[in-house]
Amino acid sequence: MRKGIFFYLLPLLVAGSVLGQDKDSTYPVYKIKSRVEIPVTVAAAAYTLYGFSRVSAKSGSDPATVMNLKKSDVPWFDRWGVRAYNRSVDKLSYLPFDAAVPYPVVFLALDKKMRKDYGKLAFLYAQAMTMTGVLYTTATHYVNRYRPLVYSSESPLDVRVASNSRNSFCAGHVALVATSTFFMAQVYADYHPESKLKWLMYGIAGTATAATGYLRSRAGEHFLSDILLGTTIGTLSGLLTPRFHKTKLMKDQRLSIFPFSGQSSGLTVLYKL
Repeated sequence: MRKGIFFYLLPLLVAGSVLGQDKDSTYPVYKIKSRVEIPVTVAAAAYTLYGFSRVSAKSGSDPATVMNLKKSDVPWFDRWGVRAYNRSVDKLSYLPFDAAVPYPVVFLALDKKMRKDYGKLAFLYAQAMTMTGVLYTTATHYVNRYRPLVYSSESPLDVRVASNSRNSFCAGHVALVATSTFFMAQVYADYHPESKLKWLMYGIAGTATAATGYLRSRAGEHFLSDILLGTTIGTLSGLLTPRFHKTKLMKDQRLSIFPFSGQSSGLTVLYKL
């Protein structure tokens, strides 16, 4: 995963902490509970950075072990996904990823309605991305799953034994593309509920996510199950982060959102019926 993503997230966190509560906003679509959410989001970002450091510290595989792996070692539902490493497709798979990460940052500034709440929306975007980051780094750190390319004898041995080749679970590129694009689609729909363009935004999100998943699969980087999990994580983070902050919902006293920690960390959402 490219570390450049944090060059986008860091200014968003700063902007969100300063401008998160846009008091002069004419369109109070979302509400942020700053005292709780800013510390939790900053902590989630810090945990994500820590998680990436742990993932990067993984050791490589023993050549003898890798060369003895067989396609039959893969669960039957993912076995068809075994293929040789394709460097050109791997590089191509970064195009939607590199476009998706700054996508909301630019689009929010272009729309008149959303621009007035830029700080608040930037913070929510950072929150969605960091929540995805927490789930991705936790999964990749604790689960050592070989990528499909490792099971192919046609893949270069140096690629097969690399520590990064044990990070198949789950598809981080797909998760982050889904988070970014579905977040933007949901925010646009909330600010422009009558616009037919909102369906185009959802279409862009689905297409970008599917294209990323397809390319990562063709490159030999991920199995379908990894891609489906990444898609689920990213889509839910992108859609639910703004939805949970709808002004009417956040004012509902029956709704409680608070962090938890222990052997794992995250957010608990309770709604009293």
